[in-house]
Amino acid sequence: MLKTWPVRRLAPNRGRRRLAALLIAWLITWQTCAALRADDWPQWLGPQRDGVWRETGILDKFPAGGPKVLWKQPVGGGFSGPAVAGCRVVVMDRTGAKPGKGKESSGKDGLAGTERVLCFDAAGGKLLWKHEYACTYRVNYPSGPRATCAVAGGKVYALGAMGDLHCLDAVKGGVLWRKSLPDLGKTRPPVWGYVSHPLVDGGLLYTLAGGDNTAVVALDKDTGALRWGALTVKEIGYAPLVIHTAGGRRQLIAWHTEALAGLDPATGKVYWSHTFPDGEPERPGISVATPRLEGDLLFVSSPHHGSLMLKLGRDRTGAKTGAEVVWKGKSRDVARPDGLHSLMGAPVLRGGHVYGVCNFGELRCLKAGTGERLWEHSTVERKTLGATTFLVPHGDRYFLFDDQGDLIIARLTPKGYQEIDRAHVITPTLHSRGRDVVWCHPAFAHGCMFVRNDAELVCVSLAK
Repeated sequence: MLKTWPVRRLAPNRGRRRLAALLIAWLITWQTCAALRADDWPQWLGPQRDGVWRETGILDKFPAGGPKVLWKQPVGGGFSGPAVAGCRVVVMDRTGAKPGKGKESSGKDGLAGTERVLCFDAAGGKLLWKHEYACTYRVNYPSGPRATCAVAGGKVYALGAMGDLHCLDAVKGGVLWRKSLPDLGKTRPPVWGYVSHPLVDGGLLYTLAGGDNTAVVALDKDTGALRWGALTVKEIGYAPLVIHTAGGRRQLIAWHTEALAGLDPATGKVYWSHTFPDGEPERPGISVATPRLEGDLLFVSSPHHGSLMLKLGRDRTGAKTGAEVVWKGKSRDVARPDGLHSLMGAPVLRGGHVYGVCNFGELRCLKAGTGERLWEHSTVERKTLGATTFLVPHGDRYFLFDDQGDLIIARLTPKGYQEIDRAHVITPTLHSRGRDVVWCHPAFAHGCMFVRNDAELVCVSLAK
């Protein structure tokens, strides 16, 4: 005989009230997440990897006292910018031994510590999960990870400063696969660590690894298996990879320390390669700022070697995809730049003009077709090597985030710089070259800005 258990029945009205409450809670959660998903920032430079913020309903000027702080959460050191996808914000940091104040190297013995991937609730800042692993730093500027995570298809792709590449479950943070880029390329980490922010496209994950025929690698995004490797260079550099259609083909644009190259994203076949910088083989070029594209124009800028503008298309026979020089800067002196010598902040190529910040903090506008400088505006009180400002176009204006923690609304046109408003949003915590700075590219999503220093992650509202 089967044993039966008494069934507890709710009074009709009580049952209906409980069901209604559950339904309302579910609707609120669903609507909140749906609203948050309206405009994400799921990787380096946003959803289209072009640094443009396309969200509407954004304030024209800051309220008195600056933008409202929605939440703050403590984090460790690092330069990794936040990635925002759905209801989650993902950022990397580091805890453990630190160099002395003003020290820019981890020393010959390295610095023991732990790298972490942290996931927060985008609306309220609650820590949802974290993944951490031991990691001894042997790099300059050993504050923490540099690369912004990529979030795609329910997975988080996180690259640490020493080349630890993890694929994590975006909901729970579990490890799906892991790769060591130094092991993959049979090489050492770059002087300033691995920085090239992961790029996910289709079924592949792209990044810079280094080594023989593995300077650029494509991994299966679901398994981590190597699908192809290409190019051999002594030092890989730090510039992020981008994909662009030019010359009738989609091209993976790679800028390493010796050259720019266009590759077939599916196979790694090299369509074209152009040496830059040239003439100084004893000193590798510093390739950091993201290559920028508009139409068939490709622009890069280096602190020591200036700028280069290429035109992408077919070669003279029409048979192959190629690149030809439109113009190139002449100065090789970081202290005497002739056009634009950018370091970290990615210049903007827009409307036939280039806007970017030079290595001493000079915001400049150049003609894209010739390199002619139209104007200059100083972003710092006194010239300081390494002064950085990140430029984010938004409609007919820009949001500028400088390394003193100020957020600026301005118009940049060929006629000049027009500041609309500014507000201080976060305190600089990294000491470099005699001053405190914050070197993190913010994320702009859900009507907010998400930004971090070496102590906290902050979310501020920029909604009207």
